[in-house]
Amino acid sequence: MDGESPTGIDHSEELSVGQLAETVRELRQLVAALQQTIAELQVENARLKQQLSDRDGQHPTQRLEEEYSLEAEDKRAGGKRRKNQKSPRRGRRTTEEKLGQAHRHEDVFPEDVPPDDCTLHLSRVVWRIENGQTVLVAYHVYRGPAGEMPTISGALGRSEYGIEIYVALTFMVTIMRLSMDKVCEQFGFFWGLKLAKSQADALLNRLSREWEPEFDALCTLLANSAVVHADETGWSINSVWAFLSEQVRIILFGVHKDGATLATLLPKDLFGGVLVSDDAAVYRGFTLAQKCWAHLLRKAIKLTLLQPDNLEYRTFLTGLLELYRKACQVKRDRRLKPSTREQKALSLDNDLWALCGSRYKDQTPPATDAERDFVNLINELLRLMEAQELFTFVLHPAVPGTNNESERTLRDAANDRKTGRTSKTIRGARRRTVLTSVLESLRLSLPTFTLTHVLEEVTTWLTTGRSRFRKLLESQNLPPPECSPLDALLPAIGVP
Repeated sequence: MDGESPTGIDHSEELSVGQLAETVRELRQLVAALQQTIAELQVENARLKQQLSDRDGQHPTQRLEEEYSLEAEDKRAGGKRRKNQKSPRRGRRTTEEKLGQAHRHEDVFPEDVPPDDCTLHLSRVVWRIENGQTVLVAYHVYRGPAGEMPTISGALGRSEYGIEIYVALTFMVTIMRLSMDKVCEQFGFFWGLKLAKSQADALLNRLSREWEPEFDALCTLLANSAVVHADETGWSINSVWAFLSEQVRIILFGVHKDGATLATLLPKDLFGGVLVSDDAAVYRGFTLAQKCWAHLLRKAIKLTLLQPDNLEYRTFLTGLLELYRKACQVKRDRRLKPSTREQKALSLDNDLWALCGSRYKDQTPPATDAERDFVNLINELLRLMEAQELFTFVLHPAVPGTNNESERTLRDAANDRKTGRTSKTIRGARRRTVLTSVLESLRLSLPTFTLTHVLEEVTTWLTTGRSRFRKLLESQNLPPPECSPLDALLPAIGVP
């Protein structure tokens, strides 16, 4: 810094007269350019100030409307404004117009009340599917002398569509996973019903609201089940989770993959059954658990595929398969007493230790990625053995040794994620959760899962006000949940 001036010019070497003259010339050119730039900026600044002064008090949106509105375009076109095109159909059709278009009229009277003692209360039309075709039925509802009100069989209150249309639409969208466009086209092609996408969306929303109490009943039944399968995978919104038991099937869309979600459906202080799952950390801490053997065997198979010439990996896989087959054979033997099953399970633990113990005691650091995976698998097996979560299916024959059923349940949801056919909002995830869970639970409980049998069941709900799930709660002396699990998992913010 001793040889440098504050201007940044190095004086350690003497400059010639010609060099000084060149430097002065360059500096003069720079000053002239800067002065010109300053002058231009001053002119631009004055122009912008004038614009701000002219537009003071005006909202930017108002200026945009004035410039790009239809009125402004009409002025540019010469002042000629287009006349509004009137639709042939103005507003909603009146009840009289709908009654005039009905294919059939039907009177509805209260049960056990003479028709002559009743008076007409209201008339409404409902689209029904009869003999493979859609018909518009006009129902004339009569009220009894004491105020008795009948119900229209298979029709929701204030709805112009029969329950069969609701159920068929729900099955196509949530179970078959057809797009709304294709479903509406199928309704028109097969049944002659013209259904718009907005109408189909409204029907799905209505049925999901009607079935929300049934979903809450399913959650209570799940928490009191003997065996529950659980699995999860990623989705467009958070995750999708499947819970399967001997009584219900619950598929949750758009929920978080954390302990709070699991505790909402399976609180550890209430759930006393066996949880069948993979070895994810979120499933740990339950009193009885069965870890999926399929996951463990896949890891061993992967090692042999990565290094087929490795004798240690092949020997380990063979021993692990023989051990699992032996455990399955003990599980299927119905002659064994509980005490004998405990002895068999202890013997299986000893066999597993004999298979893994030598490598577990060897503390040599793994040299390759495959070797590290092999050591991790050994540690996982022995940890699960110590936690008594490997051979629970031997002690309890009703428990399977794998979690394949819940994995298969999530296969369609995983495909939807890959193809972008998932819900994009919590509102849609909530609706899909309710409709899919109720229909899949009916598939599990009905002798034959067909439209006819589902309609018989759902029509009974409308008539009696009690579904088979609520009856099952009553038969087990289980009270309904105090707080809705659905509202806790998927809050109904903005749900119509």
